[in-house]
Amino acid sequence: MSIDLSGLSARELASLIRDAQKRKSVVAKRQPITKVRAQLVKTAQKAGYTIEELFGTGAPKATRAPRAAKAPAKSASKGVKVAPKYRDPANAANTWTGRGKQPRWLAEYTAGGRKVEEFLIQK
Repeated sequence: MSIDLSGLSARELASLIRDAQKRKSVVAKRQPITKVRAQLVKTAQKAGYTIEELFGTGAPKATRAPRAAKAPAKSASKGVKVAPKYRDPANAANTWTGRGKQPRWLAEYTAGGRKVEEFLIQK
């Protein structure tokens, strides 16, 4: 990892060093993650639970404390597959549902003066 420090002033560098030293002391005081993970598994087993029951699958890999409460999903249809509405005539593998950012292949056609409606898939 490299950070470009050439544009920083002496004051900014001193502040960065001070913050880095604080972070280093906090990280150095922490127990190794494997030890903490083992303690969590042991405590869960004593209480009659598994880690998966408490945190879901893959939870032991987490390195941060769990967040308070998750915000409710914005849309119930999030993650639902949508049939494509537009197709590239030059390459049939290029399709677009009409949602999100316009794909590059379609943006190139529209920049050349063609209309999006020309690429509608006929049903």
